Amino acid sequence: MLVSCPVISPVKKLVTELRKHHVIPRLLACMPTEVISVLYPCDIDIKPGVTIVIYEVIKQPIIRFKAEPDRFYTLMMVDMDVPMEDKNTSWLIWLVGNVPGCNVALGQTIAAYENRRGMTGSNIHRVVFLVFKQYLELDFDEILIPEGEEKGRSNFNCHRFARKYALGNPIAANFYLVEWVWRWTPTFLNEADE
Repeated sequence: MLVSCPVISPVKKLVTELRKHHVIPRLLACMPTEVISVLYPCDIDIKPGVTIVIYEVIKQPIIRFKAEPDRFYTLMMVDMDVPMEDKNTSWLIWLVGNVPGCNVALGQTIAAYENRRGMTGSNIHRVVFLVFKQYLELDFDEILIPEGEEKGRSNFNCHRFARKYALGNPIAANFYLVEWVWRWTPTFLNEADE
C-alpha cells in the first residue's frame, strides 16, 4: 500500500504562522489569499515565520505576487515590534503604490526601502509584507520618505493608510522574524560598506 504525505497549502501555512506570531488579528483582520514571494540577495528566500539575522535583509528584496497585469497594487513593509506610542502602529520600512502588475520597480515609491535601524525593544521583530489591490491608479498625496530618512516612518498605521486610499484588505502577505545580533549597529554597517 502506498502512503502519500498530504501537501500543505502555502496559504494555509502562512495563515498558521500569522496566527502563531499574532500578526492576525493585530495587523491583519482577515486572511490573505496569496503568499508574497520575497527574495533577498544571496538567495535568501523568505518563508512565512522564518528567522533572519538583520544584516541579511539590509538590501531591498525582489518581490513577486500573483497579480493581474492591467491592475495596480500597493506594497507595504512594516516592523510590528519597534516600540511606538500607539500600539496599533508600526515602523514603516517600505511603501510603494501604483505598482503595475507585480513589477514593484515601476511603482510609485512613497517610502524608500530602509531596513537599517538600531535595535529598539525586543531582540526579535516581526517584519510583515502586505499587498493591496487598488481599484484604479491613485494620486497619493504622501510626502516621499527617502532612503536613510527616519522622519515619517514611526507610528505608521496600515489600516488608516488603507482606508484613506480605499485599498480594502490585503490580498497577499508574508513575514519574517528578524534577529538583532549583539555586534550589529548602523555605524558598524556603514563602516563595512566603505
